[in-house]
Amino acid sequence: MNLQELVQTRKLLVCVGSGGVGKTTTAASLALAGALAGRRTLVLTIDPARRLANSLGLQEFGNTEVRIELGPEVKGELWAMMLDAPSTLRDVIRKVAKDDAQRDAVYNNRIFKAISGSFSGSQEYMATERLYDVHISGRYDLIVLDTPPVKNALDFLESPGRLVKFLDRQIMKWFLTPLEEDRVFGKRLWLGTAAVVYRLLGHIFGKEFLGELSVFFTLFRDFYEGFRERHEAVGKIFTSDATRFLVVAAPTDPSVEVARFFLQELAQRSCPTAGVIMNQVHRCSNNPPDVEALLGSSARALDPVQAPSVLARVGAAHRRLRELANLDQQRVEELRRAAGSRLWMKVIPRISGEVHDLAGLRGLHHYLIEDSVHSV
Repeated sequence: MNLQELVQTRKLLVCVGSGGVGKTTTAASLALAGALAGRRTLVLTIDPARRLANSLGLQEFGNTEVRIELGPEVKGELWAMMLDAPSTLRDVIRKVAKDDAQRDAVYNNRIFKAISGSFSGSQEYMATERLYDVHISGRYDLIVLDTPPVKNALDFLESPGRLVKFLDRQIMKWFLTPLEEDRVFGKRLWLGTAAVVYRLLGHIFGKEFLGELSVFFTLFRDFYEGFRERHEAVGKIFTSDATRFLVVAAPTDPSVEVARFFLQELAQRSCPTAGVIMNQVHRCSNNPPDVEALLGSSARALDPVQAPSVLARVGAAHRRLRELANLDQQRVEELRRAAGSRLWMKVIPRISGEVHDLAGLRGLHHYLIEDSVHSV
């Protein structure tokens, strides 16, 4: 199934890969392709280049879906949202809280205020939480998720369960034991090793801090099931037949290494993977450059003394470009072998200039969609 068929038939496309490989631009171009195909499409992006963000109407963070005008001739719709990590966790709390009082109690807890910044900084987790919300809303025919750049390829794949692990029942039980003195088992545990550790923490941080920590876990105890259900739902979304993962890479050793690892992990986790998109690939003809074609009338006007120097520089530049193209092709073939015969691979040539507007996205659309490659 090629990219044209993917944007026409699938519900979710997830672009994964290392940073700096054109992942955000690729995601935006795929979303544009979905809109051009007549679908209501959302691209959920994390940290796009400022000029691209401005061209998409994303002047500021805010978890707000913004429609990008494409003209009356386009039957579909293109929407974009730039993730605002600090507010996402608060939105999740609001959704899983039983009532406003419980929500406000969590918001006002000093421990929550202290750790919310840390969790909000986990863009991988916040991306999956926001994905869950827009996916179940049913507002879009196609969602294209631009995953955040990761230092560890597993960070994104493991992020849906991060908060569930943090709120593990055993952890909550340990901190809640002092507040449950009416339970015989709790009394006995409190008289053992846990009491020693707890008193030590109280000596270091103060009893008030430990009291607030226990209150924090008391509040979150009721949220556990809600977080677990969201975690399981995201896991099902990732393995659904309506979802396809796209591994985006560039012809560099670190990027290829991350892409290979993603391919392995996605296969082990039964996440449906469509193929690999290799961006920024140098291309060069093996034939010597036609200087007259390159320089036009300036070539004929060259001073006889200067001509050999100019020709030498043009020849050296061509040889260097050919070397880069050969190295890129080696990395393309390496990743093609890693992808295997069941996945297609799309090679996108290096495009001069920065893709920072809709015109640039349409240009990339030509290579991604119109020049589409079928599965092999």
